[in-house]
Amino acid sequence: MLVLFCFNAIFVYCNIDIMPENLKKTSVLLIYTGGTIGMIENSETGALENFNYEQLQKHVPELAKTNCNIDSMQFDPPIDSSDMDPAAWCKMVHIIEDNYDHYNGFVILHGTDTMAFTASALSFMLENLAKPVILTGSQLPIGVLRTDGKENLMTSIEIAAAVDENDYPIVPEVCIFFENHLMRGNRTTKMNAENFNAFRSFNYPVLAKAGIHIKYNKAVIHKADYCRPLKPHYLLNTNIAILKLFPGIHENVVAATLAIDGLQAVVIETYGSGNGPQRKWFLRLLKEASQRGIVIVNVTQCNAGTVEMERYETGIHMLESGIICGYDSTTESAVTKLMFLLGHGYGADKVRSLMVQSIAGEITIN
Repeated sequence: MLVLFCFNAIFVYCNIDIMPENLKKTSVLLIYTGGTIGMIENSETGALENFNYEQLQKHVPELAKTNCNIDSMQFDPPIDSSDMDPAAWCKMVHIIEDNYDHYNGFVILHGTDTMAFTASALSFMLENLAKPVILTGSQLPIGVLRTDGKENLMTSIEIAAAVDENDYPIVPEVCIFFENHLMRGNRTTKMNAENFNAFRSFNYPVLAKAGIHIKYNKAVIHKADYCRPLKPHYLLNTNIAILKLFPGIHENVVAATLAIDGLQAVVIETYGSGNGPQRKWFLRLLKEASQRGIVIVNVTQCNAGTVEMERYETGIHMLESGIICGYDSTTESAVTKLMFLLGHGYGADKVRSLMVQSIAGEITIN
């Protein structure tokens, strides 16, 4: 089943530029979708509530010191990160498409729980992107004294506005900035629910580090083709499941997952370098599902490293069963890439072919 996500978007728009007009400026569009960074504590109840984004300058007066025009839009109502879905991704793409020619870059404020899914999805949905799209958030609300939100926000804006000596964007791709590190969005995963360094890019170098200065690792940053126009995509197919292996997993669990009505793809999280049980029932179920046209992609449960299905006998048997190697892909990237490819209506063989190719810098193929 092909799923087309449509929406009726409601946004609140404001301009918070107060810089002198005689200074040369870049421009950034700030998109607040929801999440902890945009919450403020109710003085009476102590509960965290979404605040009106027009209060941003009150909580981050440092914005007035940036040599940058900053406009903002916010989802109305804001979306909790746990409620983030492809329809909201389409809203973000729609905003970027509509405003693409008017801004040097975009900063998306987002809840941390699903930020890596959103960043991965946008990396595929924004084909030929040649401007920065920086996702950031915080572990503490921006109105709290010890918030990490201010530094994340200010540095993300600086990166989104940064241009080189030829006035080209320095980081023309979808990224996540968190706790002094700029990371490729589809290489990033949330790995800590409590500390400020909540995100990590285990299998790809960071694109920049922010200290006294922002040091860009230009060798690993995507090189944009400025001759090609932005090509936004809105078709996504969510008939996907994630199957995480564990010792003692029952045949009925695997069989029930692979028998889900309408299922078109599965991301299977395996052990180590892509290994799974050698039990006959397990390999048989995988092979039968693959023969029915279900695309099964093998990613490792390990934070770092890559799937090498030809390394051990167990991996070889899975490869023979029709399983596709996910290389060093994150689960978030594999899931959203499958949504993107299936949304285009590609058949199983075409999807399998594209899953083992890097289309947005999401995997490393040795």
